[in-house]
Amino acid sequence: MIKLNAANTLIIVFSMLFLAIILYFPKIYFRNNIYYISKDINKLYAHYISLQEENKFLSQQLEDMKFKNQIIDSLLFNPLKENK
Repeated sequence: MIKLNAANTLIIVFSMLFLAIILYFPKIYFRNNIYYISKDINKLYAHYISLQEENKFLSQQLEDMKFKNQIIDSLLFNPLKENK
């Protein structure tokens, strides 16, 4: 049988720890990156939704202004004739 002394045991333990770190580091790194990228995507999506709502609001305002402008133009160029 092989005798294990304290130095050999420490070498085995540290080599196993080093191997575990090497194996799990990429997994931790990629999960971390996926997490932060998904946070950025969610933030950008929320910004996109708010911009869509603002676009709808501005489109409605533009339509209202066009309608008012048509009414004012029609009154200016075709005034109502007053009976005198």
